[in-house]
Amino acid sequence: MSPDAVTLWRPTGPEELELVRASGWCAWPPRLPEQPIFYPVLNEDYAARIAREWNVPAHGVGYVTRFRVERSFLDSYEVHQAGGRTILEYWIPAEDLAELNAHIVGPIEVVREFRPEGEVTPAERSGS
Repeated sequence: MSPDAVTLWRPTGPEELELVRASGWCAWPPRLPEQPIFYPVLNEDYAARIAREWNVPAHGVGYVTRFRVERSFLDSYEVHQAGGRTILEYWIPAEDLAELNAHIVGPIEVVREFRPEGEVTPAERSGS
């Protein structure tokens, strides 16, 4: 992995994930008017907690995605502590999202999936 890229995670619901899929797994969709900030997080555990505790009750499923962004782009943004010392996230203004997308390195990947009955394993996801 390139030291010039930062790995980020994003808890995602099914509607947003479908838009990411439609982009070819290379871009986050524009924010809605009531969503002025895009919040990628800095650790998988925090993203999993949000997916499980927020996305599952709200949408019936929650996904954790992982993606990498060029460090040079992120250098102009502060990391915000949104609670405990491991609850860290970037606050990217909606108007900067297209620029963030231009600095994504590689594909956006689904790394975890949560349903009301718990976490779904990759084998269960593929139907094997």
